[in-house]
Amino acid sequence: MDMYQFLSIDLPPLLTAIFCSLSCALVGNFLLLRKMSLVGDSISHSVLPGIVIAFLLSGTRSSIPIFIGALIFAGISVLLVEVVKKLGKVESGAAMGVVFSLMFASGVFLIEQASARVVDLDADCVLHGQLETIFWFPPKVFSFLSLLNLPYEVFASLLVFCLISILVFIFYKELTLLSFDKELADALGFKPAILNTGFLIIVAASIVISFKAVGTILVIAMLICPPATARLLTDKLKTQIFLSLFFAVLTAIFGYFIAVFLPSFFNLSAVNIAGSISVSSGIFLTLAIFFAPQYGIIGKIKKTKKFAHKVIAEDILGFLFRVSEVSEESTDKLLTKKQLLVPFKGVKIVEKSLANLLKIGDVLKVKNSDGFEFYSLSETGQLRAKNLVRTHRLWEQYLVDEVGVKEDHVHDTAMDLEHFTDEILEDGLAKSVGAKKQDPHGRDIPEKD
Repeated sequence: MDMYQFLSIDLPPLLTAIFCSLSCALVGNFLLLRKMSLVGDSISHSVLPGIVIAFLLSGTRSSIPIFIGALIFAGISVLLVEVVKKLGKVESGAAMGVVFSLMFASGVFLIEQASARVVDLDADCVLHGQLETIFWFPPKVFSFLSLLNLPYEVFASLLVFCLISILVFIFYKELTLLSFDKELADALGFKPAILNTGFLIIVAASIVISFKAVGTILVIAMLICPPATARLLTDKLKTQIFLSLFFAVLTAIFGYFIAVFLPSFFNLSAVNIAGSISVSSGIFLTLAIFFAPQYGIIGKIKKTKKFAHKVIAEDILGFLFRVSEVSEESTDKLLTKKQLLVPFKGVKIVEKSLANLLKIGDVLKVKNSDGFEFYSLSETGQLRAKNLVRTHRLWEQYLVDEVGVKEDHVHDTAMDLEHFTDEILEDGLAKSVGAKKQDPHGRDIPEKD
């Protein structure tokens, strides 16, 4: 591929796809946080009457009147949703369902009645994406000033992205508050209804401008996938926004070049670029679902296994400590492996947990003169086990005193709770228990060490 061919055929649609993806990803973050991601799909269907009316009034299938008509009806739909919510006293999901379904049905009716069906509106209005139609005739002597002659779709998508970025930057605090705590925003006087209406109009603008990039059918992928991918990788909103923009650009570039080179490589027919971009966004989301460090499936499995080993290891320490409490002779505190594993019969990972305790030095393995192996707590293991048992017995006393659980029903619950108790919670338990030195079963509560 020579440079001239790239500039004329590939650069304009690629830039358009990138800017549209950025616009959708930016607003998609707040839709995702508000659990309103599918509102984008609803808006994309509600603009159909605007498309038809714009075509009938202009008599042309040019994208400019189509864009204007779609944007106007997207704004009308958003306003109608608020009116239906207030007058009908229904929740937003029901109001959107009524308005957007009615608007889509009106568009279909207009197509039939006005005989607009003889014109291929679906393709030319880019309901399925028509990036392939965006091309440019660059000058033979290229300069950066010649980029000013790029197709208007590039500048329109760039302008919308810039406007959305400015609005999000200005109203970032309000949008964040609206996304996380609508009631607090109302109490602070931020007018959630007005903010919500304005935000939905911004969403509508990003959707309409994306007609050329991914189409109304596939725009939902660009609204959801990059933000959802970023959400799986971080808990911080600002980081999530920047990550979503990164994935939006990556998705657009990856999807575009897959659509361009995949057919020739595998001797296939042409692949729709918008569809390829949407599939690419799904691929990145799928990878995040599986491999995200904290929230990915594999990461959760690893965390679960790690916690399971922690629980078993702490139970082993607690068991050894309780044995040492009731043992008068030092030799009685030593257990064979068979004796040590009696309480953990049937637990598959107990051997590995014991090996880990030996490795870090919390448990010691010694041999007597006959060559038999015995296990006992080291000094660090004794300290750790003592604090675990202290936490356990504090929980038992707390459950009896404050919750009213019977004495013979507290052990198993305390066994579970001791693994989730940090130092702050332990101090709170100690204050609640007060000066009591023994648990409900008459066993001493160890001092904090």
